[in-house]
Amino acid sequence: MAKDLAEALPPYRTKVVEPIPFLSAQERRRAMDDAGFNPFGLRADQVTIDLLSDSGTGATSAEQEAAAARSDESYAGARSWFRFRDEVADLTGYPHILPVHQGRAGERIVFGTLLKPGQICVSNTHFDTTHANVELAGAQAVDLPCPEALDLDEPAPFKGNIDLERLAEVLAGPDGHRVGLVLMTITNNGLGAQPVSMANLRAAAELARRHGVPFFLDAARFAENAWLITQREPDHHGRSPRDVATEAFGLADGCIASLKKDGLASIGAFIGLRDAELHARCEANLIATEGFSTYGGLAGHDLERLAQGLREVVEPAYLRSRAASTARLAAMINDAGVDTVQPAGIHALYLNAGRLLPHLQPHQFPGHALGCQLYLDGGIRCAEVGSLYLGTLDDQFRVVRPAPFELVRLAIPRRVYTDDHFRYVAAVISDIAKRAAEVPGYRIVSAPAILRPFKVRMAPVE
Repeated sequence: MAKDLAEALPPYRTKVVEPIPFLSAQERRRAMDDAGFNPFGLRADQVTIDLLSDSGTGATSAEQEAAAARSDESYAGARSWFRFRDEVADLTGYPHILPVHQGRAGERIVFGTLLKPGQICVSNTHFDTTHANVELAGAQAVDLPCPEALDLDEPAPFKGNIDLERLAEVLAGPDGHRVGLVLMTITNNGLGAQPVSMANLRAAAELARRHGVPFFLDAARFAENAWLITQREPDHHGRSPRDVATEAFGLADGCIASLKKDGLASIGAFIGLRDAELHARCEANLIATEGFSTYGGLAGHDLERLAQGLREVVEPAYLRSRAASTARLAAMINDAGVDTVQPAGIHALYLNAGRLLPHLQPHQFPGHALGCQLYLDGGIRCAEVGSLYLGTLDDQFRVVRPAPFELVRLAIPRRVYTDDHFRYVAAVISDIAKRAAEVPGYRIVSAPAILRPFKVRMAPVE
């Protein structure tokens, strides 16, 4: 018993804390009304438990802060840059490293350099900002999730995989000449935080190379994907997460990695490349738009935190504890009678809002409705992954094609919340489930043309 508990014990202790706010129900209602019933519009000091994103929301370690204090802020060639570069190169094996301030900056640079208008970018699943950057480059984003991903209750270990049969058909088909990039997202954030197996990565890489198409990773959660490979893929049991991650990077021609997730820091990312000519073109774009190529929009103290964070994130004790914490929250939610996407991932849990709120149709945005209710009842902020995010709407905001699922994402910040916080989250969800039929639907008041969830304004349907 004690040994089992010790294995899931967080390998750190709390050293610095900050207060969290507790608003009254009336204050929360007023805050949500002012925000246009959009959780992205809430102020942080109006939120009790913030599960909106795991991006840049984690806690840093004493070693990261010590490294930051020793940073070199020279404009070019700073010591901090070389420490960061060497750490990334040792982990990934890429000879060319470009720092950028966050992942979407890396997407803009790589897609704008690599993709031509009219081309196709194929992925297991593009995240929303990734999809937007593909389209801004004039290309088309095509998702090919594996069949198991379409069954939310199926406990298959690698539901983040790409559908290899469909990928082969696209590459060999009439539009094959249009495919400019195969991009694998690890873990698959758009499909329930599900991991991608090493076997699937290797097979997808071989298909891409056979057809002369660049193969890249969107590697924001590379360490969590590596951990799940060591736990779920028999050929890799007993391996270190770092070795597995390095092998995954080695299968690709390059990567874009937001380090606001598995870099354990509040800002930063990198582009890793093998091809010198592509590196030169991306570097020119970087210098013109982000900063010189030895800082890329980051301060020296950011580079230092990231270099140290890349060491800490692949520690087995940390990953084991984080995975166990998410699994415990999933069990509490499931015990309350609310279904989540199975099996539980690590960085987020996805509530099945469509199943919990069957009285709401897609045009009433059940995922958004559940997310709003979590804030109104408990001050919990989270994000919808349903017809508001993934559905096709006409210019009158009517749902033309709903999303395949109506989900709510609870993103788990790294090294921030305890089991007591998560028990509270589960209790709020349990209370909502008991009166689920009372949760109202929502309508769109106004919305931007792209990346709708960030700036949409909504209103409850009375």
